[in-house]
Amino acid sequence: MASDTGTTTVRAESETISGLDALEIAAKQKVHSPARLLWAATWPKLAAIGLAVGIWQVVVWTGWKDPWALPGPAAVFGDLGQYVRTSAFWDGLATTGRRAAVGFAAAVAFGLALGLAVARVRILRAALGSMITALQTMPSIAWFPLAILLFQLSEQAIFFVVVLGAAPSIANGVIHGVDYVPPLLLRAGRNLGASGLNLYRYVIAPAALPAIVAGLKQGWAFAWRSLMAGELLVVIATKTSIGAQLVYARELSEAERLIAIMIVILVLGLFVDAAFGAADRAIRRRWGLLRTRQ
Repeated sequence: MASDTGTTTVRAESETISGLDALEIAAKQKVHSPARLLWAATWPKLAAIGLAVGIWQVVVWTGWKDPWALPGPAAVFGDLGQYVRTSAFWDGLATTGRRAAVGFAAAVAFGLALGLAVARVRILRAALGSMITALQTMPSIAWFPLAILLFQLSEQAIFFVVVLGAAPSIANGVIHGVDYVPPLLLRAGRNLGASGLNLYRYVIAPAALPAIVAGLKQGWAFAWRSLMAGELLVVIATKTSIGAQLVYARELSEAERLIAIMIVILVLGLFVDAAFGAADRAIRRRWGLLRTRQ
């Protein structure tokens, strides 16, 4: 009887060990190299680009438009290679990048302060809550007549419209983030001694962070659109920019250069979107909402 019990115990232990080995082997099989992970994340985008270029080439082959109006991908990408090697491209990129960074930074500061104030003060919520949404839905192009009237054709006019275009989205992100903080977290924070600024720093801000990041991402999209519209309308002769070069290409009927500049604008937007996407994934991973690869 005793021997049977010992045999059963040894068998159970061996089965447990083999089960752990199986789990370890399965975990090792899920490990992927960085190159494979990079390829898995990249090939869908490359496939989408290839599909778009293929459709573009097919449209050109149909003869729907003359080549001077709609050139093919080969001509455009050839001109794009020449364009990025010119000093005009880098000067324009520097001007546009500086305007985007300064305008978006000001919009972030203003939007965060406004959103936090409206979220926590009832009088401001009643007075400005719907107004912020109305400002968000207003097309940025509609602000330019007023901006030009106030600041003429200047950097200040572009800055004015970029801030007004982005700040309402950022403020709305903060408002929705704070509104959806669970009351249980607030009570727990207060019970642990958090109050005033510490309550915002350690409880409200981390809980509202996903919504705030979403508002920042949407705010950037509005800021970028406002900036491009501003550079198309407010062409400052002393300062070249990506938008101004787009206007010049249109006036000179340089279709290859015009589409090449549009591709540059698209790529810049994709890079910034990728940065916001990385921040969003980091937050979800920290919250346990995204599966991590071991």
